Amino acid sequence: MSITRSAKGSRYKGYRSYQYLEAGVDYQPVALPPEVGRVPSKPVAVSAAQEERVQRLLRDCLVISLHDHTAIYPLHAADARNRFGRAVTGYEGLSISGLDAFFDTPNNFWKWDELIHGLGMRLADLAHQDFVVPARTLAEIRAAKANGQIACVFTLEAATVIENELDRLDVLYGLGIRLSGISYSMSNALGTGGREIGDGGLTAFGRQAVKRMNKLGMAVDVSHASDQTSLDTIAASSVPVFITHAGARSLWNAPRMKPDAVIVACAERGGVIGVEAAPMTTLVTDQGTQTIDTVMQHFEYVLHLVGIDHIAFGPDTSFGDHVGQLRVSHPHLFNDPRAHGGLTFEPFDYVDGIENPGEGFLNIVRWLVAHGYSDGDIAKAIGGNIARVLEEVWT
Repeated sequence: MSITRSAKGSRYKGYRSYQYLEAGVDYQPVALPPEVGRVPSKPVAVSAAQEERVQRLLRDCLVISLHDHTAIYPLHAADARNRFGRAVTGYEGLSISGLDAFFDTPNNFWKWDELIHGLGMRLADLAHQDFVVPARTLAEIRAAKANGQIACVFTLEAATVIENELDRLDVLYGLGIRLSGISYSMSNALGTGGREIGDGGLTAFGRQAVKRMNKLGMAVDVSHASDQTSLDTIAASSVPVFITHAGARSLWNAPRMKPDAVIVACAERGGVIGVEAAPMTTLVTDQGTQTIDTVMQHFEYVLHLVGIDHIAFGPDTSFGDHVGQLRVSHPHLFNDPRAHGGLTFEPFDYVDGIENPGEGFLNIVRWLVAHGYSDGDIAKAIGGNIARVLEEVWT
């Protein structure tokens, strides 16, 4: 399959992760799927004139994914939990993405030693090429765009690894982490997780952690936190908070989606809500499956609720068999009706139109153009709003 690279991907020269080492000698490889064309995911239909506008917007605007996983999931889903500490970045897929920057999370973010190991491996790999570059400031993101590069901002989906040691936030900041969630599905020392039945909100230690993150200039994320923890965190932070990847619970009654009250509270304090697109997330009641159209229904719901200045995209996609990986790492999504508020849907293998980071933003911009959004509104939604908040938060 031939690959058409965007202008900003022309700097990519074919580098593959860890090619400076010898597979089978320096590390044990696993079988990987293709980054491009793995499944017949369809592009959003636009006219030739509209496609020209899409490419102009991608060229002229700052394009930022607020949450994606750019590592390649192996062909065998069970290997996704054990890749010998080496996440394989999808450089080829990123070269056609149209992105200027993406917020990414190291694979192992539950245990301190595993996180440091995984982050160090990713940084060592990035250091051996000059197409995807780590970024710690907004100026570095803008410089990457100007240089035809893509900026990688390292984040955590939850601060579980700090346990009860506040200074670990400083260590993580020093290693380049520039955004962290509070809690994931399970509760931790900071607050209640999104899958818990009871909701104790943000703990006293969690409030200390939020204050430390504010002082450091580390952005705060409540995507996976419980409803009360999300509200408490938004209130406790001295700067705007992100919901980097979620959707509207009013459209799909799942704990991972956010209720109107949390979305509005985030926006009222100046924050931004990134719309999710990972499999099993942004469905819509009675529509039976998840496509880019259901994802964009969540986008438009949040847009109408809080306005264009508080909306973005955190697709939460990956390269490889995302659904297969979820069956291994998140089986509750398939066998626990509570995961979707008791709602049912037909199983699917991928999200048509927004299957991986290489196609996600291309099709998002195509959809926005095809549905009559203005250049100004598109610019805000695909990166401008994120940059505005980062100006305030990354001090």
